[in-house]
Amino acid sequence: MPKFKPHTGTGKRVKVTGSGKIVREKTGKRHLLEGKSSHVTRRMTGTVVVDKADIPRVKKLLGR
Repeated sequence: MPKFKPHTGTGKRVKVTGSGKIVREKTGKRHLLEGKSSHVTRRMTGTVVVDKADIPRVKKLLGR
């Protein structure tokens, strides 16, 4: 039986908090920012909790 290797890309994108929640950064703040208003770019800052429907898949990728 081969060893389970967690998905390294997922590990860079999400973080597990001390209480066990999985948090991620909001999308859309990497490039093409000149065309977006400052109101939109401010709204994209910060972290959010991963949606409940996606938690089982993310946990599997993280090896938890």
